[in-house]
Amino acid sequence: MPSDEVLKDIELIVSDVDGVLTDASIVYTNDGIEIKRFNVRDGLGIKLWQRAGFHFGVLTARTSHIVKLRTAELGIEIVRQGFEDKLPVAKEILNSLEIAPERACYVGDDLPDLPVMRYFGVGFAVATAVKEVRDSATLVTEASGGDGAVREVIERVLRAKGRWQDLISKY
Repeated sequence: MPSDEVLKDIELIVSDVDGVLTDASIVYTNDGIEIKRFNVRDGLGIKLWQRAGFHFGVLTARTSHIVKLRTAELGIEIVRQGFEDKLPVAKEILNSLEIAPERACYVGDDLPDLPVMRYFGVGFAVATAVKEVRDSATLVTEASGGDGAVREVIERVLRAKGRWQDLISKY
């Protein structure tokens, strides 16, 4: 397994939603209202990452009003929904931010995530990712999707950069 040295130059983290920021469950009420469960620790991690001056984005194949609400709540400006072919969109994000692929990290869990994981400098798979994604990942989280995996990624990157202690010193 590669060392966390590969994380030092990361400036951008992009995450899938279903299966990464959630546990991959989609629940519908009898009225057809979609329900997702997000982990509050992932949210604080995202806020700390942004507070440190870095970019965070979501890139998902599905389109959901709940994702729009959650990303707005967290102040995430890079929100791309409804893209099954994620790689062209990921390249557009990199170009718009003028960030080289080597300085970007993608967090995924399923087959549509593979092209972006392979293109970005670092590809994280959550512990509950499908085998092909875990096998292709640079690193695999201990936490499951929807259970703090994104927070784990952010902490690892910030620790590799020597920024974690600084950011949590106010707590």
